[in-house]
Amino acid sequence: MPKLVFDIETVGEDFNELDKTTQEVLTCWIKKESSNEDEYQKALEDLKNGLVFSPLTGEIVVIGVLDVEKNKGVVYYQSPETKENKGIKNLQPPQKDGIEFKVCTEKEMLEKFWEGAKSYDEFIGFNSRSFDVPFMMVRSAIHGAQPSKNLLSNRYLNSQLFNAKHIDLLDQLTFYGAVRKKGGLHLWCRAFGIKSPKDEGVKGEDVAGLFKNGEYLKIAEYNVGDLRATRELYLKWEKYFKF
Repeated sequence: MPKLVFDIETVGEDFNELDKTTQEVLTCWIKKESSNEDEYQKALEDLKNGLVFSPLTGEIVVIGVLDVEKNKGVVYYQSPETKENKGIKNLQPPQKDGIEFKVCTEKEMLEKFWEGAKSYDEFIGFNSRSFDVPFMMVRSAIHGAQPSKNLLSNRYLNSQLFNAKHIDLLDQLTFYGAVRKKGGLHLWCRAFGIKSPKDEGVKGEDVAGLFKNGEYLKIAEYNVGDLRATRELYLKWEKYFKF
């Protein structure tokens, strides 16, 4: 059964560039719940930083895929300066350690993902049922990109299989959320002696700043670390947890 690891990186819109109505819709609840100006400003900053987590106020800037058996993959990433020929600093390397880098718009990367997904039966991610896939589904609909696989069915792996098997490792390693503390990818990698993508100095919360500064390839390379770590964690799960 062909197996594909996948992961996305997202950025949020600039709150200050949103229309007035949208700003009011987003902030109405924090105005009601804040008892003073300091509380409101803190809540407002949290809200601005949280726009990245919704497909309604954010977008995908990277989609990475990695074939488990071949240990080779592709990272599709946005690089506006490169696409518009404004400079050469973001020109992608054709390949690095078995990973190809390809510049795409968000619509293009979604279309390429769903086209490539047709060749796979099993999909592996980390927190992918709660974040990656719902985000991709909404953004795909916004761009008119047709999904080729249903990655939101079959949460319980012993249920009837439809056209895809989706293994969310956070689901599996926490026994569908039964454990009290779930932990993020870094903690699971640390526990199993797997190289964490954070070891290179870039964290998920850095992506927005890197994108704003035009360091698009750096985000793509960070995504490779996520893919590699998720693959290694999957192999541990497959050996010791899968029944």
